[in-house]
Amino acid sequence: MGAVMLQGTGSDVGKSVLVAGLCRLLANRGLTVRPFKPQNMSNNAAVTPEGGEIGRAQALQAIACRVAPHVDMNPVLLKPQSDKSAQVIIHGKVQETLDASYFRDRKEALLAAVLESYHRLSAEADIVLIEGAGSPAEINLRAGDIANMGFARAAHVPVVLIGDIDRGGVIASIVGTKAVIDSEDARMIQGFLINKFRGDVSLFDDGYSAIADSTGWQGLGVIPWLPMIHKLPAEDAVVLQQPPTSANGVVEIAVPMLSRIANFDDFDPLRLEPQVRLRMVPPGEPIPASAELIIVPGTKATIADLKFLRAQGWDIDIAAHVRRGGHLLGICGGYQMLGETIADPEAIEGAAETIAGLGLLPVATTLTAAKTLTHSSGKTLADDQQFSGYEIHVGTTAGAHAQAMLRFDNGRFDGAISRDRRISGCYVHGLFNAASQRQSWLAKLGVASNGEEQTVIVDQALDELAAALEEHVNIERLLAIAGHVL
Repeated sequence: MGAVMLQGTGSDVGKSVLVAGLCRLLANRGLTVRPFKPQNMSNNAAVTPEGGEIGRAQALQAIACRVAPHVDMNPVLLKPQSDKSAQVIIHGKVQETLDASYFRDRKEALLAAVLESYHRLSAEADIVLIEGAGSPAEINLRAGDIANMGFARAAHVPVVLIGDIDRGGVIASIVGTKAVIDSEDARMIQGFLINKFRGDVSLFDDGYSAIADSTGWQGLGVIPWLPMIHKLPAEDAVVLQQPPTSANGVVEIAVPMLSRIANFDDFDPLRLEPQVRLRMVPPGEPIPASAELIIVPGTKATIADLKFLRAQGWDIDIAAHVRRGGHLLGICGGYQMLGETIADPEAIEGAAETIAGLGLLPVATTLTAAKTLTHSSGKTLADDQQFSGYEIHVGTTAGAHAQAMLRFDNGRFDGAISRDRRISGCYVHGLFNAASQRQSWLAKLGVASNGEEQTVIVDQALDELAAALEEHVNIERLLAIAGHVL
């Protein structure tokens, strides 16, 4: 049956979600399916059982296939640390930090690692569903490409192009893609999909035909705007720009949007709570005084983002919130910020330096080259509620007079909590996924939880997505393309 690669006319056209939905659809048909993304750029990472890290989109796609995530599903992961540099992770492990030009020069050398992973997955699957990155129309990045057509041609994998009609100009974006890419790249594209359509699909019949006539590519369907998608974790930071959820929510929870915010799917369970108004606070805006809980999120660059937080005046907003008796939680890098100092003696994040933290918890952090990548579970000590999540961080945090926030099942302690239990921090991501844990947090704020397990919500949404794609996508034609060797 082979493989097929879903590429997009641009970023955020729905590639990740459609691959996840197709993974579940084909898995429901009894096929052995594996997801794959040659190169990903995201600070939203997941920890695999073998202790590596991959993009969270590929972890979701693995769930859709009903298999454990593996580093081969995303062999090259780039995690931006600044506007000009990124941490390079190959086969789940940090290799080095490179600037954009240096990485561009090394792309071809990484192709071997990408193909190695792809061939291992292919050997164990009936079909591999591959997600591209960005757009093949970015011809300025074509030389040495391993994320789109460079991979497709090296692996002899056919391509289906996705266009997002919701943003407008979908006919031009698909036809224009063929116009700007070279003829050999265009030959790899065997079909197209229209995504995020609203309204009467018959109104697009002429446009659909025009695309097919202009490109010679076969149409595989028009996919409507699918409401269940908001229940799935998003990898792209575009989701952070959406308005506050549950406008009628009883309590407000505010999350300042740090410049290198990471693993922001931590907040998805709160986003789905009907009594919660989750507000992602963008740069340039104050943290609202109406917030009952402020969560300082994870970040790829703790020291730089602590300086960024202060530049926004958010440290003043947080101090005022604490004086008013509000609740405050720091997760991972946010936890490090709540302490007394952050030291970077090995220049892990940039210059070797030590800076003062927000001084709200009696702990100090030292950044080190060693990276913690592990799944963890245990209980929060203040309320004896179970949690299950993962850790992905550099550095150690400790304080002789700190009261721990968590006790892991293996007896290890983590985090810190103030004596009045209103300020706390820990390294664990996914803290709110468990219904009982989330209920305990919301009870402190005076409201009840929906009582749903996040894993169940995601699994049901994947089945709903698969059913919708079964209706609106020509799956038999897609499978025929996947089996066509180019």
